[in-house]
Amino acid sequence: MKKVVNMTLLCALLGLSSQAIAYDAKLAQGFNEQFSHAKGKTVGKDIGLISAEGFVKQLQNNASITAVDIRTPEERQVFGLAMKDQLNISLDELFTPENLDKIPTDKPVVIVCKSGARAMAAGTALRQLGFDNVKVLKGGYSKLSSYVGPNIAK
Repeated sequence: MKKVVNMTLLCALLGLSSQAIAYDAKLAQGFNEQFSHAKGKTVGKDIGLISAEGFVKQLQNNASITAVDIRTPEERQVFGLAMKDQLNISLDELFTPENLDKIPTDKPVVIVCKSGARAMAAGTALRQLGFDNVKVLKGGYSKLSSYVGPNIAK
């Protein structure tokens, strides 16, 4: 009986370990293509980051740009952007067909969150889906608010 239990456990562990090393080769190839140019001093640009300064300058120059705030509704109650072209879509709802259809493909899109972490994940996934026009606000609202305060209030 003990040998049967041990053999069953061994088979289960071997089965789990083979699943742990399996991955989606097509998805990995897509990420390889997406990040293969991310080297050296241009890595931020290459992975789709935009600085707070760059974002504000585009807004000041009246660039046609859409911002997508992926924070929760509760987070958006405290503060947010006041832009003509902005979307408020929480990360947990971003990848539904109806919300993906709202994201323009014919002009720049900037994904925004509190610190940039969620936006980086969302931006990477969106670019993997074919949204080549997507950038991520580096440092999120945290960097934006620290930049805007002293630089724009002059």
